[in-house]
Amino acid sequence: MDVQESMRRILQAESAAIAAIPVTEAYDRAVEAIIERVHHRGGKLITSGMGKAGQIAMNIATTFSSTGTPAVYLHPSEAQHGDLGVVRPDDVVLLISNSGKTREIVELVHLLDGLYSGIPKIVITGAPESPLTELADITLLTAPAPEVCPFGLTPTTSTTMMTVIGDVLVVNVMNNIPFTRADYAKRHHGGYLGSAARGETK
Repeated sequence: MDVQESMRRILQAESAAIAAIPVTEAYDRAVEAIIERVHHRGGKLITSGMGKAGQIAMNIATTFSSTGTPAVYLHPSEAQHGDLGVVRPDDVVLLISNSGKTREIVELVHLLDGLYSGIPKIVITGAPESPLTELADITLLTAPAPEVCPFGLTPTTSTTMMTVIGDVLVVNVMNNIPFTRADYAKRHHGGYLGSAARGETK
């Protein structure tokens, strides 16, 4: 297949998948939970996922941190070997699993419950009926769209939707907390963005 024609098909497929993400009141509850736990109680946002979903979770955590909401990424396997100690009672957790049955993530939920009961668990998944959604307090579903990988296996479309959902959460939390351009500059001092935030670039 011609590369440009393939590109057009991929752009169309992934754009359609993003547009089909269900817009629900679960987003209101997710944003409220993050603001309540982090900005009112002094906790932090903890994100987690395995494999490609873990990379998305890590990116979401760093984006939240640079926009005024303290967040850390917790590797679900390392959590079982001591890193669970980063969790505090007032935290909120964002877990990502396309299948909703990633073993390490399901186990992490049970570990969290055993450590501190009552920590809100927000889940991003493509599986409305799964072990993880049963354990979640808030579920944010991706659209039922196939991966653009020729085998239909490699996380491509699904991770694109996960990233967009993360952007929705970040932007809406920013819109609802006291966070200014000056605050942004203090957290993102280096590079072009730091200069732009301080008004030093044209």
